[in-house]
Amino acid sequence: MRPAEPPARDGGNPAEPPARDDGNPAAREMMTAASARAQVLAVVRGHWGSSGRPPAEQAVTDLLLVTSELVSNANRHGGGVVAFEATPARDGIRLTVHDRSPHIPTVAFGSGALPVGHDGGGYGWPLIIRLAHEIVIEQCAHGGKSVSVVVPLRARPEPGP
Repeated sequence: MRPAEPPARDGGNPAEPPARDDGNPAAREMMTAASARAQVLAVVRGHWGSSGRPPAEQAVTDLLLVTSELVSNANRHGGGVVAFEATPARDGIRLTVHDRSPHIPTVAFGSGALPVGHDGGGYGWPLIIRLAHEIVIEQCAHGGKSVSVVVPLRARPEPGP
């Protein structure tokens, strides 16, 4: 797993906190959802770029949404991203995010039902549950936790006659 990369300067997610400097070199740079999405797109292009059947656009959009949610959750609730990895899996891309918090979100094992009422939050984990599978959350021996999911990628349909 790679350490978190410096934030992308493309606007990212305005709800994410800015990079902080608390004396800890690892805390000086925070991975943003935007930089994670760029890394994921590079993996998709690298793995499927040479094939004649790239993934369907909707599948890539779903993958990028799950990426944003996982990284945003780690930054907002997990003390920041320590490491992020995107790797090809049998039927899609495996995303793994390691953050600083040992607390495992109970909503991660919910039904995927959207929250009742609208208070502006609580949609992230239901979306992840609906769009990903093989969700594994483990506490790490050296602190924090690791969240791993597989987001399926379907091939783009063959063009019709």
